[in-house]
Amino acid sequence: MPIVADHAVSAAPPEEVWKLLYDPARFPDWWAGMERVEIGAQPGDFTYWHEAVPDFAMPQKLVTSRDGARVTISCLVSSFDIEWRLSEDGGGTRIDVHAAVPDEQAHRCEQLRAVLAASVNRLAQLAATGAPRARG
Repeated sequence: MPIVADHAVSAAPPEEVWKLLYDPARFPDWWAGMERVEIGAQPGDFTYWHEAVPDFAMPQKLVTSRDGARVTISCLVSSFDIEWRLSEDGGGTRIDVHAAVPDEQAHRCEQLRAVLAASVNRLAQLAATGAPRARG
């Protein structure tokens, strides 16, 4: 199973990064290509629509760790598991992202690598600037 990984460092403390990472409603503010999100009825359930395929709903499951340092998002369509980990880095936060890609989806690794690289950097910057939620 291929792994795609990246990281960024934010000047924001972990709590500020966590607020953006824990809330799927905020994902379009920083997740590259994510056009919109609809929160599901069960905790952790959400669906998102990508800007490249706006008519295709992609249901997801978000699971957090007890220690508040990890969020795992599982795509129920493509079977990707994307784990986001936070750790203190000086006065800021190191954000690590790892995606486990099923062998049958390996052809999408480069595309996923680009999305995660852009997204982890946008998350780091948004948390550091404290930018308000985008209106849309």
